[in-house]
Amino acid sequence: MPCVRSFLGLLAALAACGAVAFLGYCVYFDRKRREDPAFKRRLRDKRRARQQKAERPCAQLWDPAKNEKLQELFLQEVQMGELWLSRGEHRMGVEHLSNALLVCGQPQELLKVFKHTLPPNVFEMLLHKIPLICQQFEADMNEQECLEDDPD
Repeated sequence: MPCVRSFLGLLAALAACGAVAFLGYCVYFDRKRREDPAFKRRLRDKRRARQQKAERPCAQLWDPAKNEKLQELFLQEVQMGELWLSRGEHRMGVEHLSNALLVCGQPQELLKVFKHTLPPNVFEMLLHKIPLICQQFEADMNEQECLEDDPD
């Protein structure tokens, strides 16, 4: 038994030494990394790029000068959707109503209104169309960013 106890004590001491060595290694290289001027510069550049990227889409979408045009587009799309639905062309009506949802400032509220005013089958078609419109919008935004970033 004393042999097993001393062996376990030795293992515990080795584990403790290994943990202390690992922590020392982490602290040493973290300090070395933080004191590196290139690291600080890269970190600042990443933060600036992330901040600019986060600010850019919001500024493009909700620019006050564009707000009036967005309202006009919203009203036009709702009117066109209603017109197509009154003619019995559900697919075209849903297309225009989904475009209105895309430019709407409060799409949740608009969906509630649509739920109460549209026939159930048309509302279901609209709900199925929403993910496709969102994907198209994201693709258009990415393409627009690429065009803005392109120096040509």
